[in-house]
Amino acid sequence: MKLSPLFGRGLALSALIVVLDQVSKWWILERLMMPPRVIEVTSYFNLVMTWNRGVSFGLFNNDSPYNALILSIVAVVIVGLLLIWPARARQPIMAYALGSVIGGAFGNLIDRIRFGAVADFLDFHLWGYHWPAFNVADSAITIGVALLVIDSVFSAAEERRSDRGVGRETGE
Repeated sequence: MKLSPLFGRGLALSALIVVLDQVSKWWILERLMMPPRVIEVTSYFNLVMTWNRGVSFGLFNNDSPYNALILSIVAVVIVGLLLIWPARARQPIMAYALGSVIGGAFGNLIDRIRFGAVADFLDFHLWGYHWPAFNVADSAITIGVALLVIDSVFSAAEERRSDRGVGRETGE
């Protein structure tokens, strides 16, 4: 299999995200949340310390002894499969989007292996709505998935235009 030249860029972004995620979690766990408390940063944003034993948005967040193991295995499989995709990436946005998802998944995987749960600390609330706490890795995954959806929508539209010959000279 021939690797895309963008593969290295995607992996570099993954590595950067893992480093940023782990450094931010270290800072929160070892420096800022000693003892754990709520730190009001603005009227709509707090720093908190929560442990998510489930997946995104607290789904499956229970005390099952198998959560960390099962979710870690799932994360390894997903990262493994996603590593194949950027190897074939033809557009920078796809390489960066996949790099974001891979880096975020790996950052949270490190937490599951170390702590049996993922450290979440960014807490937004506005107009009576409270978003579940999250972290840098979760943000990277969300942004990466959004970029993949955007790329998919625009790529599909571009393919439809090129299939109809829109924008090409026909020589007739």
